[in-house]
This record gives sequence, structure tokens and C-alpha cells, in this order.
Amino acid sequence: MNTETDLAPPAGLVPRYIQANGMEFAYLEALPAVGADTAPLVLVLHGFPDTAWSFVDLLERVAAAGYRAIAPSMRGYAPSEVPENGDYSIATLGQDVLALIEHFGVDRAFVVGHDWGAVAAYAAAALRPDRVRAIVTAAVPHLRRFLLRPSRAQIAASHYIFKFQMPIWPERKIREDDFAWLVDLARSWSPGWIPGDDYLLPLKANFAEPERLKAALAYYRAIPGMFFTRVAWQFLLAPIAVPARVIHGANDACILAHTFSDSEHLFSAGYELVQLADVGHFMNIEAPERFADAVLDFLKRH
Repeated sequence: MNTETDLAPPAGLVPRYIQANGMEFAYLEALPAVGADTAPLVLVLHGFPDTAWSFVDLLERVAAAGYRAIAPSMRGYAPSEVPENGDYSIATLGQDVLALIEHFGVDRAFVVGHDWGAVAAYAAAALRPDRVRAIVTAAVPHLRRFLLRPSRAQIAASHYIFKFQMPIWPERKIREDDFAWLVDLARSWSPGWIPGDDYLLPLKANFAEPERLKAALAYYRAIPGMFFTRVAWQFLLAPIAVPARVIHGANDACILAHTFSDSEHLFSAGYELVQLADVGHFMNIEAPERFADAVLDFLKRH
């Protein structure tokens, strides 16, 4: 496996539950050895196809550096609640983040997001920059860059997004043959990476529940509608007004490297682009030490 260390959840780390933004969220938490009550809050947000358990290693490293590190299961992902209203809009994802920050009793927090977690981080920073200290996003560029200026190569790489707009077919295809198509898709995004049970078992358990799989697909199915909302054009597609570090893998075959270029003008409070060599889309698992170092270096300066 192309990793620098094995991903193994620490003994005793179990989900906790809170109410935020009108629904129940489950979260994993790692605390510093001292000063937990006053430690800066870092929210770590997962994407697709993924779970909060993929970020246990990062939580532990961030906590060891003196932060309170929390990774929620995103809305619709087990064991968080599936929202009754079926709202998976990007603005709502950002509001989830802001509600979590408020629940944990701090004025501002750092937000680290990967894939859809990165989208939620951008949304939170756009909606309420006063509540977000800084963001570190991984594997997804600014939404304006990704959604409005994709190259032909990026459109081809994003074929799965178009497939996910179809009714019924994705739900059937993904669950066939013990999720073989989904596993192959994830592996194609990180060439050379062979996902292990630490990654796959929580993922399969989540998507084995039809309502959970439908929820994950609903994130993608909500994308077209955002272009018809005022909030998208006023906030989500505007420059980000908090310090930002954007990390991407040089070998990412999901979001191609050139898609991250020419983005400086989309960040008005400071922007750093970091490329990690020899890794793909799932850099937090493929190269956990380098990924954590890239996150912590930025957090310590902000």
C-alpha cells in the first residue's frame, strides 16, 4: 500500500452526538493532553466516498499539536442524521459547519476539509468569514474555478458527477459486487493506492444502507440547482475572505492538477497552494505525515 503509516483508529475513540442546524450530527474527537478547554477548535470534514474514520490519524496529530480536533460525519452519512427535508445544497453544508462551530462554544474555528468537506469549508468561509479563522482545503479548488472554468480534461475526469445525476442507476451500480465499481472509482483517483479495511469497512457499512447512499448522491444532485440561487452568486462563487491553504495531490486523477492553477484572485485574505508529490486524491491516507505537516504548518501561523 502506498502509505507512510497504517490508518488505525485509537482504542476508545467512539462517536459522540450533538444537535446542530436542526439535525443530529455524530462526531469523532481528539483532545490535547493539556489545555483542552481553551484549545483552538479544528473541524475536519470528510468527502466522498469517505467517512470521518479516514481522518482519525489527522485528528490525533492535530490534537497532539495542541488543538481540539473534531471530525463530524457529514449530513446523511452514518451515524449522523439523514435530513428529512433532503437539503444537501452547498449553502446548507456551509451552515452545518457554522452551526457546529457555534455548538462547540467558540467564536471562530479552523476548518479543514477534503473533497466535499472542502466544499463545505469554502461555503462556511464565504457565508461567515467572521466565524472562520482560516481554512485548509484538500483535493478541491475554489468552487468558481472548478464549476465555471473546467477544462475538457477535467470535464472528462468528472464523468461520475454526470452519471450521478441519473435516477436509480447509480444506486444500483454502486452496490453491485460488494461495491466493486465504487472501489475501482476511488482507486482510479489515487493511482497505485490500494484501500485497506480501515478505509473500506466503514465506507461499505455506510453505503449498505440505501438511504445513506441516496444521501451521498444527493450532494451531487444538488449541484445544478445552485446556479439558480442568489446565495451562490453572492457568496459561494465570490472570493474567499479568510486565509486559505489549498492542498492537492500531484497524481490526483479526480481533480486534475491544472484545475488548481490561476486561483490567486479568488482568495482575498491570503492564499497558499501546496502540491504533494507522488499521491493522488486521498492524500490523507496515502501520505498522512506529509498531509498533517501541511495542515499544521498553516494552522500554527494563523
